[in-house]
Amino acid sequence: MAGNHQLSDPGQLVVSQKTKILYSILMFVGFLTFVFTVYNSPERAWHAYLVGFFYFVSLAMGGFFFTSIQHATKAGWSVNVRRIMESFIAFLPWAAVFAGILMIGAPYVYEWLHAEEVAQDYLLQHKEGYLNQFFYTIRTVVFFVGWILIGGKMIKRSLQQDESGDESLTHKNASLAVGALVFFALSYSLFSVDALMSIEAHWFSTIFGVYTFAGLFQSTMAFMILTIFALHKKGYLKEYVTMDHVHDLGKFLFGFTVFWAYIAFSQYMLIWYANLPEESFYYVTRSQQPWVYVSLALIVFKFIVPFFALLPRWAKRTPAYLTPICYLILIMQFVDIYWMVYPGLNEEHLVFGISEILIFGGFLGAFLFTTTRFLSKHKLVPIKDPRIHESNHHHVVY
Repeated sequence: MAGNHQLSDPGQLVVSQKTKILYSILMFVGFLTFVFTVYNSPERAWHAYLVGFFYFVSLAMGGFFFTSIQHATKAGWSVNVRRIMESFIAFLPWAAVFAGILMIGAPYVYEWLHAEEVAQDYLLQHKEGYLNQFFYTIRTVVFFVGWILIGGKMIKRSLQQDESGDESLTHKNASLAVGALVFFALSYSLFSVDALMSIEAHWFSTIFGVYTFAGLFQSTMAFMILTIFALHKKGYLKEYVTMDHVHDLGKFLFGFTVFWAYIAFSQYMLIWYANLPEESFYYVTRSQQPWVYVSLALIVFKFIVPFFALLPRWAKRTPAYLTPICYLILIMQFVDIYWMVYPGLNEEHLVFGISEILIFGGFLGAFLFTTTRFLSKHKLVPIKDPRIHESNHHHVVY
């Protein structure tokens, strides 16, 4: 635990050659699997691509949101863990390229990109002002350019401060973060509608963006905690990041487990109560075999199990106990996105196999590569942040 003594240099992450080879294998095998699946079943390939793409864009945007909220609130406790979240943002330039690739296969996922389908469907015609190729492309470009520029600016100032110690950079980031949060709320909600909700373009939901945000933050906290444990295991950050920091991250994890369940129930309950055909068909599909089993798994393993497992105070402070819970949440985040995407491919069967796993693994390799490369080039802690003393002496009493 940090005391009043002089802390050592946090240093930079040293990535072993074996680790780099592992990331390369994941990306290479994921790419080959995707190409093979595109050749044999393009619809399945692009649905699997969308799952992995959305999953890791959400983790990157979780880093964007967490970094923004800490700057906007001028939080001191989180300074020593903030650089890890900044590393998540480093995936966004890669994600922008992946978004461009997705546009190539988008017609295999979204029916509103087929003119003949729109011409025969009054509701799709009604939504054509928003759901069309040109506006979809413009929105995607605006989202990713905005995320990369804003996130990059926050990171650039943080890294500059490591060298100069200029406190004004922290204050400038606080002002930028307020606008970043507004942009995040609007852009990520619309991005979720474009990427996932529009797969079933006849469906209506006014809180879909909030639902995906809840999953974003829950999974981001889980990934953050696992990253800290991995760094601790390799001997990094032990003077800077203590179980008190992990405890607070665990409370976020617990809180957003409840929040996800609340939003999920709210969306379902309002649609069930109104019983409007244009809304209810979405849940009718997911309440019948075989999708009902996936729906029940989400309730049990994304809410009930983590809820009770995270209730005790000690649970948030015990790495051996907290680690499997975080892995469970990350797995269920994949299941949740799969549950939103794949009924659009096949309502009557669960299409899942080695292709889905390996394509997802390719995105995992890319995400781990970008985050570890960032941490290997920069100090693991923003050591000259003016509030770092608060983080060094952070203690949780409840």
